[in-house]
Amino acid sequence: MTTSPIAPLAVRRQFMTDPTLGAGNFLQKALESNPNSDVPYAFTHTLDHRGEVVLRGHSLRDLAALRDRYARWYHANGVRPGDPVAVFVGEGLQPLLHFLALTALGAIPALINNAMPERTAIRYIDHVGAAGLVADDPTRLVAAYRADGNRRRPRFVVPAAEIKAYDPEGDASGALPAAYPYAHAADEVVALIHSSGTTGTPKSTMLAHRQFWAGKEPRMERFPASPDDRLMSLMPHTHAGGLSYFLTATLLGLPTVVMADWRRAVVEPVMEAFQPTMVASFPRTFVELATGEPPTKGAAKVHSWFNTGDGAHYGHIRRLVRLGERPAGLIKPWLLPRGQDADAPLPGSQFIDGLGSSEMGMALFGQVTTPESERDDRCVGKPTEVVTAAAVLGTDGREVPVGTVGLLAVKTPSRTPGYWNDPELTRSFELDGYWLTGDVARRDEEGNFYHLDRTVDVIDTADGPVYSLPIEEVLLADCGDVVQDCGVVGVPAAEGDGQRPIAVVRIQPGVAEPSTDALREQANKELTAAGLAPLAAVIVARDAADFPTGVTGKVLKRELRTRWATLLTGADRT
Repeated sequence: MTTSPIAPLAVRRQFMTDPTLGAGNFLQKALESNPNSDVPYAFTHTLDHRGEVVLRGHSLRDLAALRDRYARWYHANGVRPGDPVAVFVGEGLQPLLHFLALTALGAIPALINNAMPERTAIRYIDHVGAAGLVADDPTRLVAAYRADGNRRRPRFVVPAAEIKAYDPEGDASGALPAAYPYAHAADEVVALIHSSGTTGTPKSTMLAHRQFWAGKEPRMERFPASPDDRLMSLMPHTHAGGLSYFLTATLLGLPTVVMADWRRAVVEPVMEAFQPTMVASFPRTFVELATGEPPTKGAAKVHSWFNTGDGAHYGHIRRLVRLGERPAGLIKPWLLPRGQDADAPLPGSQFIDGLGSSEMGMALFGQVTTPESERDDRCVGKPTEVVTAAAVLGTDGREVPVGTVGLLAVKTPSRTPGYWNDPELTRSFELDGYWLTGDVARRDEEGNFYHLDRTVDVIDTADGPVYSLPIEEVLLADCGDVVQDCGVVGVPAAEGDGQRPIAVVRIQPGVAEPSTDALREQANKELTAAGLAPLAAVIVARDAADFPTGVTGKVLKRELRTRWATLLTGADRT
């Protein structure tokens, strides 16, 4: 019988009350406490000569050995506690190993998504003030530093392959410091996570040792739900979401395949080989998995889909929850079908849609959808346990009445300490003890919150504000046979008074492209029935340039607004 890597319940409960545990030492804590530290739990994948998926497992001890080797290189090259070091490498396990090595030295990894354009990355590295830079291919970055003598260059700029191949044997300078791993104070910064940077230099969100652990304690007892659980992590692991799931999986000893690619063509064969029971991702992969033929074989054992960051759309969720099977214990007894055996699995899965961000530290709201759930557009549910207060505020900072739209605000120990090197920006998100999430929302009588838009994306029409996300819900749910994905933005109205909403849509693969007039007519019929503002135009995206997305797959609405700014006014576009 194969030994499970999952930590015993007593160990997991110990983690829940350990006052020294946090984001800076979770691997070390797991290594010291889990008696199954030699059993592989973190999996990567390759393809063999026949194109078949080969899974490779890494135990806690394996990861600690890699961490220590990387840390020896960093220490030999002068990295010391408090030094920010930029890590610009491909997704998957590698950025996590650099994170573990740098935090074990007390340094601060500035993790950069490798999809970020190099010019933007250089601006960000400058802003961070990185002492060093590690990149898969630093050639162009080095050339950019050489071309600009006024630009501050990090002390070292090296290819990641150099660290990966480093052999500390015989290198006297490669000894680890006497105090290793580093012991973080509760409020010490352990990582910097960047925003998308669509409006300039990306914001740099600080994650602190205890702050980033706050709120995750209950997962030690409730997650996983079964000793047979297996997690597929499709999050970018340079993002707080990917780091959060890896931290949780490491403490639990939960078998997890750490993916470096989120595209369906890569994901689906690994799903079939790994047979996950849980899948965690941003919406981008769920859009692909909900498109075309369902991934029935790969999702055969999935009972839960976890989404964080932006809320997912019901049009995609409803297709995914038809897949897999759930333990009946996941369903409240009074919701079980008549005659259902409480021990027999139920067909279909559950989708947990968590509204969160790097600044929030984790998903602070959660909505569960099952095949039996009634549609409830844009509902993100109630605040999680870590939230001490959640409110919808007016611009004056006062809470607005139930049902009134306003600014979403939270109080929670999981929120970021702020933005690196930018206290003024940090203060702009703080209001009377609350953190403003940058979202527009409303709350109902039962305490459920509804996410309507990002504050920067609200459409200012002559008749008042129009919110883009409810319109997108209708397009994807009620026009979903034609529309695969969409982005709704406001552009100047022809009458010169305010904006009008337009939609840029991607058509379902294999579907004949309808006329834009016919699609707009169909969409407006559904929008009118839902009591929402009609669209002034529908544009079909034919390539990636027509539907620009950021480093995490989020549609870049600012670019859509710029591209189509003169669509309704008739002026020439440049």
